[in-house]
Amino acid sequence: MRDSRTVSGRDLLRVNGFPTGDITIVGTTAPNASRLPRDFSFVLPMRVHFVVDFNADTESVIERIARGERRNFRQKCRQHKWDLDIERDPGWFDHFYDRIYRATMFQRHRERERTESRESAYECLFRNGILFVLRMDGRRAGGHLCHWDRTTGVLTSRLLGVLDGADEYYAAGALKVMHILLIEWAGRNGVRQLDFQGTEAFLSKGTYQFKRLFGTRVTLPPNHFGDKRLWLQVRRDTPQVRDFLVANPFLAVTDDGTMEAVYFHDEHRVARTEYKSNSPGVVGVRHVNLTDFLAEISRHDGSRPAWR
Repeated sequence: MRDSRTVSGRDLLRVNGFPTGDITIVGTTAPNASRLPRDFSFVLPMRVHFVVDFNADTESVIERIARGERRNFRQKCRQHKWDLDIERDPGWFDHFYDRIYRATMFQRHRERERTESRESAYECLFRNGILFVLRMDGRRAGGHLCHWDRTTGVLTSRLLGVLDGADEYYAAGALKVMHILLIEWAGRNGVRQLDFQGTEAFLSKGTYQFKRLFGTRVTLPPNHFGDKRLWLQVRRDTPQVRDFLVANPFLAVTDDGTMEAVYFHDEHRVARTEYKSNSPGVVGVRHVNLTDFLAEISRHDGSRPAWR
């Protein structure tokens, strides 16, 4: 059972201020997280971003893309003719918003979809950004709306999708092709950094594994999320807790501010290292034996305070 509630700053300062549970996760700021108990706990980024850094050698950027993805890209290019162009027609923005972006979000998330409003997408992104259209064999198959900061040279991926969210375009590899074509375009057009945005810092998330394929560097977000953290404390040693931790390895922020991947295992559960973490920006890997890590918890009756 999951219990979600608001924890005040005063709660963070008193014994038993947190809700009881097998695992407690508190969203807070980086300074506050550093002051919370260290026992059986980790500090995670609230979110991470995936960025491609460009220099004079665009070929080296392409070579950082996972070898399998480069091979698949070449195969997709033999199967179909792909083009990525810029579209500036305001009339086509509505087509992109309704038939590509919103349609894709609905097909992927249904009632859980969260979308940018049409007004915000037009005023904040289209008018001053770049709308790319993806063509497959000459027909428009997808689109990618990006924020463009000319001052810093940062191109930020914001809204994207395929026509009507149709499975045929997913099967053809349109999304991965569009990402690689965007990297190539950015390298040819003076982009200093391409920001593919990000996700939560759990390696088991499909978005995390997808975005790391493109030779990206994992970094803290450049917005207000960059100073936000999750404080995760294990409160009880149960089979369900062990299952959760093993199934969901994550990135943790170390004392020196760098990020490391944390995998859990015990004598009955194998570390889920198929969730890869070897990306620039992740400086190390830590394997935690749960039996050793949780040994002291078993000495308590399950009601021990958050503070020791």
